[in-house]
Amino acid sequence: MAYIDGANLYNGMASLGWKLNYRRFRVWLTEKYGVKQAYIFLGMMPKYKDLYTALQEDGYTLIFKEVIYDKAGKAKGNCDADLVVKAMQDAYENSFEKAVLISSDGDYASLVKFLLDKDKFNVVLSSAPQDRCSVLLKRTGAPIVYISDKRSTLEYIP
Repeated sequence: MAYIDGANLYNGMASLGWKLNYRRFRVWLTEKYGVKQAYIFLGMMPKYKDLYTALQEDGYTLIFKEVIYDKAGKAKGNCDADLVVKAMQDAYENSFEKAVLISSDGDYASLVKFLLDKDKFNVVLSSAPQDRCSVLLKRTGAPIVYISDKRSTLEYIP
């Protein structure tokens, strides 16, 4: 099972200066890590409906969070808690053998530690370069793979 923080993944790739080929990424998750189901957590914004359709066609299961806007009009759709709850629920229900987390956010460190303790964790796929991945994730002792190292395989080239 893969749990993807959609905003973290997108922003991480943008900070690296390249776009992720989501279709190729989904295939890679299956081939490399045996991922049967990949949940991507996103804020729901109607202007991105075509993206949502494409992600579903590429094999992702989308889980939406209602978006709110701050005083400056910036959208906020923080999905961290939703991702943690879903992963914990799936672990409790024994829905997977090993989880894959796609994020660089230290807020997930306690989830990673829990899943490691239960022998239900595989790897963190960091969307940020090594120097920008949260030290809290690094301290869990979980294996971390940096998506930036897979650019030749996973980059979207129009």
